[in-house]
Amino acid sequence: MELQIPYWGEELTINLPIENIGEIVYPNTVEIRPEKEVLFDAINNPLDFKSFDDFIKGNEPILFIINDATRPTPNARIIDLLWDKIKKKDIKFLIATGAHRAPSKDEYLELFGNHYHELEKKIFSHDSENEEENVFIGKTQNGTEVYFNKLVVGAKKIAYITSVEPHYFAGYTGGAKSFLPGIAGYKTIEQNHELALKATAKALITEGNPVREDIKEAYDVIVKGKQIFSIQTVLNKDHKIYYCICGETHKAFKLACEKAKDVFSVEIRDRADIVVAVAPYPMDIDLYQSQKAIDNSKLALNPNGILILVSSCRKGVGGESFIKLLSEARNPDEVFGKIEKGYKLGYHKAAKMAEIMKWASLWAYTKLEPELLNKIFIKGYTDLQEALDDTLKEKGNEKILFMMDASLTVPRIAPRILHKRKFIHGPTVDKKTKALIKLDDLFVD
Repeated sequence: MELQIPYWGEELTINLPIENIGEIVYPNTVEIRPEKEVLFDAINNPLDFKSFDDFIKGNEPILFIINDATRPTPNARIIDLLWDKIKKKDIKFLIATGAHRAPSKDEYLELFGNHYHELEKKIFSHDSENEEENVFIGKTQNGTEVYFNKLVVGAKKIAYITSVEPHYFAGYTGGAKSFLPGIAGYKTIEQNHELALKATAKALITEGNPVREDIKEAYDVIVKGKQIFSIQTVLNKDHKIYYCICGETHKAFKLACEKAKDVFSVEIRDRADIVVAVAPYPMDIDLYQSQKAIDNSKLALNPNGILILVSSCRKGVGGESFIKLLSEARNPDEVFGKIEKGYKLGYHKAAKMAEIMKWASLWAYTKLEPELLNKIFIKGYTDLQEALDDTLKEKGNEKILFMMDASLTVPRIAPRILHKRKFIHGPTVDKKTKALIKLDDLFVD
């Protein structure tokens, strides 16, 4: 049977016996209203503000902060919607790159759409490593030394655009994460991300999450004496705007997290011995970002199972430090010993991957050289069909579970006794039409 796998903005076709196709997992389907209607409702009814119009009133310069191209945030569509309101204002845009590189020319066009050329001289890309660009404002209780971009420190009015999705160690993206790591200094990001090594730093958890609490504390220092207007979106599986909430950061973030959970926390029947983790565009930008797909998909994998990452990694490896750490270790256990001797930004990625490698096998179909992947304990393939065929040879006649948007989807096992619906026993394919049955169709009330 043929199956289409998202890859680099296109689709790959693979063939598998019907009996080997298990659950095919997407984010949950949610009802979508017209995008402009959702945005206008949110902008005109913000939390703790009268309206966006009231926020931008007057001649005070306004600094806009937007996510970079590693996030699916619909920056260009929102800027377009706001354009008539802001085009005559004294505005600047700061791209929250965190510790990432500056956007490429194509990415600038993607971020700003039709307004890029009008805004070009008003756009700045944050550089976390430029010490002259970042200003020290204090320390958090965890000891994180907080440096923020001087444009942010000097601004009185700030509006930021973000999207809220599950994040494998910060709980969720969005909210104050636009500030830390978004526009923070490298040292600040490094110290904050070291907290990701703690067991309580995980997806869908914000309360008691040391990374998220550190982010919140740093934000609460910068917000003093400023007006900060958040525009926080939740997207559906097709990157259309499902929900938007504006205004005060923390209240809006909490509401957005609830909606994001509705979309991205997905029930599965059971764990599988073979899981395919697809990192779709734009989260397939590099291996550093694609690791999120691996970390989410581990929740659907049995011990001693095989997890296959499918990601173009079109811009290469990404952060070099985690690759260097993994490649210099003789085995996954040695990774943790090296981290104990001194943490560097990116080591949390290596730790999360090594943790999985201790109980499962990682394979990958990417544009990266298999030799590079093999050095970091990942079996690299240049042919996805070959990888899938090999898993079945190794694991026997098992069903393969497909996580089609693994970068954002967090699987959870459906309760067996208390669940209100019963599973229909039988194949996941209609025998007459040979069509795949959607996961929702496998339940009866």
